[in-house]
Amino acid sequence: MTELMDAALMYGPGDIRVEQVEKPACPAGGFVVKVLAVGMCGSDIRNLTTDSRKGVYPHIYGHEVVGLVDEVAPGVSQYRVGEMIYVYPVAHCLRCDFCRSGHSEQCPNVEEYTEQPGGFAQYIAYGPKRVERGATFPVPDGIDPVRAALAEPMSSTYACVDNINVTMGDSVAILGAGPIGVFLAILCRMRGASTIILVDVNADRLEKSAAFDEIDHRVNSSEVDPVEEVLRLTDGLGADKVISANPSTIAQQQGLLMTKRAGTMVFFGGVPKGALTEVDSNLIHYRGLWIYGHYGSNTMQVQKAFELAIDPKFPADRIVSHVLPLADINRAIEMTRTGEALKVILTPNEQ
Repeated sequence: MTELMDAALMYGPGDIRVEQVEKPACPAGGFVVKVLAVGMCGSDIRNLTTDSRKGVYPHIYGHEVVGLVDEVAPGVSQYRVGEMIYVYPVAHCLRCDFCRSGHSEQCPNVEEYTEQPGGFAQYIAYGPKRVERGATFPVPDGIDPVRAALAEPMSSTYACVDNINVTMGDSVAILGAGPIGVFLAILCRMRGASTIILVDVNADRLEKSAAFDEIDHRVNSSEVDPVEEVLRLTDGLGADKVISANPSTIAQQQGLLMTKRAGTMVFFGGVPKGALTEVDSNLIHYRGLWIYGHYGSNTMQVQKAFELAIDPKFPADRIVSHVLPLADINRAIEMTRTGEALKVILTPNEQ
């Protein structure tokens, strides 16, 4: 008899329906996970509210997955039924030039996770390539799966501050007060940054960031000129490191203008395809600015981010603002999009 499960199916931009579909069969050489917690990511919002699949629907998104191993194919010994694991969405090949040089985030041989049925469902299946490559981590007993689900958004922010070497005494301006911006602020303070400035156009997001005393200054760029304000807060010098963690080309332009001479400007958030940022190359040239494009994290950074996310010292309870059942996914999308929620985690197997 066919087993059914609840899943959030996307039928088109903004058309998300929680329906019953067939539970995925266990692939030969693979395994099935019962999803306990799955995070709502900014890229999920973008994918779910635009024609991200060019008319090819329905589809299940969701990639910040923590769950219990539910089934294991014969001959697979790396997993056991009942074990809780965190599944990083990208399994690097570990063989190409990029992987072997420490840049596995640029691996061209990964399976595109957005093309596979995702974790906004009660169950998700993984094939033999995932078993071979790993990129899964056992969650220790006593760790809340909701906390563990923060490991995926943590990974890219951890890698960013690691790669640009945020260090003791740095001033850092972060453009974007969503969960990624908050992650960046916390990690910058952990690495010794002395001044952390958070910039956003959304007053609700800035208000929610008040729970984080790691942030020294909050700038509402819909009310004041963010460049002038960052310069004022840094004695006219600009910030040592500026991170644009949002999908705006305007923010990228502003970020360059508020970066200290010989400082580092990071393009962290992807912008809409085809959107171009107008850049004054003389500004970069004469001020000696370093421009860094950040994406993903290498395999070691993925592991270290997971270890930090499940560490009780990390303030997960302050980051996760809402835990909702899968049936409330449309509410989760709207709350995240508007800034009412900082970080939403869905629990597909709870009502």
